[in-house]
Amino acid sequence: MAAGAAGAAAAGLLAGCTSDSAGGRRSASGTGAARTESALRRRSAATSRALLGQYDAVLARHPDEDELLTPLRTAVARQVDALAPAARESARPLPSSAPSASGPGSGSESPGASTGPRPPVLPAVADDPAQALKALATAERRTADAHTATLMDAPPELARLLASLAAASAAHAYLLTEGSR
Repeated sequence: MAAGAAGAAAAGLLAGCTSDSAGGRRSASGTGAARTESALRRRSAATSRALLGQYDAVLARHPDEDELLTPLRTAVARQVDALAPAARESARPLPSSAPSASGPGSGSESPGASTGPRPPVLPAVADDPAQALKALATAERRTADAHTATLMDAPPELARLLASLAAASAAHAYLLTEGSR
């Protein structure tokens, strides 16, 4: 029993070696790993956020596709949250109709008058719903590929998350093409 307590104390001392004496901060290697993970998370979240914008654009242009797209869009919004919880504001759904040119923000205000974040610029969407869904499926595949490429440099926990998100994006691509028929 004394050997176990001594082992636990030694482990505690070794764990303490990773902090400096000026307040318990992480070592340079730990900080570097945290920065790397943070950068990977930001990049992956941006990729998923761009996909989310594409869903919003297709839903705004083709509201009849709501039944198919809303559950997929919700899943992508959750992916953004999982990668970067602070990005929740960006992951909220857009109103069901786009603002009109005569509504708020139509240009009658001065450019510096707005205090909140600007709404994202939505990507162009094909007039034909089938083409819009095909483009969305392509965007899902690109997102899956980006998450797969990123997981190679990620620490284990983030790599598992990215692998899961890549698989979800691949499934979404299938549902947008073959699965919707």
